[in-house]
Amino acid sequence: MKSVAVLKRIVLILFCVYMIALAVLAYFQRSFLYFPTPSVQNGMKEIDLHVKEATLKVIVLNEGRKKAILYFGGNAEVLAGNIASFGAHFKDHTLYLAHYRGYGGSSGVPTEQSLYEDALVLYDTFKKSHDEVAVVGRSIGSGVATYLASKRDVKKLVLITPFDSVEKLAQERFPIFPIGLILQDKHDSLSRAGAIQAHVCILIAQKDEIVPNENSIRLYRGFDPAKVSQKVFEAVGHNDIHRAKAYFSTIEHFLM
Repeated sequence: MKSVAVLKRIVLILFCVYMIALAVLAYFQRSFLYFPTPSVQNGMKEIDLHVKEATLKVIVLNEGRKKAILYFGGNAEVLAGNIASFGAHFKDHTLYLAHYRGYGGSSGVPTEQSLYEDALVLYDTFKKSHDEVAVVGRSIGSGVATYLASKRDVKKLVLITPFDSVEKLAQERFPIFPIGLILQDKHDSLSRAGAIQAHVCILIAQKDEIVPNENSIRLYRGFDPAKVSQKVFEAVGHNDIHRAKAYFSTIEHFLM
């Protein structure tokens, strides 16, 4: 009888630990997904774009081009760090690098819904000044870019280290928890892939330690085979894929 009582106590303790861990995961989930970056002042041109309940800081490069690129960065990416390389490699495009809510001096709090709503405003605002708009999304930005491409006339879509869905990633990382029940921001790109008419280029880091290659490949398979291509860069990971030798040339060639 004593052993049964001990066993019950152990089960109760384990259950309590599990529930506490689940509660912590649920409460702090957006802290695991979004990592707001500080404002950087380095003489770049930056405009304020007023959206619902917030003001976004948008870096503008190579003004006056007929074609444009909307860029949505990673969850901890400092967009100002892209100025020199983007300006040099995409000379034929005006680039708009938008800071998410809470990032780089933008006001507000980042959520899936707010990022999507802001992306639509960004497109609708800047499309008026350009003949064609391409969209580039990296990591968490791939979810935003995929959503935008499913809702607007995007000619070309570049997805860098993309995932099929945040829910899938989280469930694989925390298999003992009911992620689908507690997750607020699912960023389900795979469910939107079939509705996208743009030509798509997917860039995968062979040693990606954040987004397993199989998650990126599942997304790749969700697009129209006639409109999607992929390239795997060897010997680079999630955060240094941009250092791969053919990284920029691959994007440049695709956007020509």
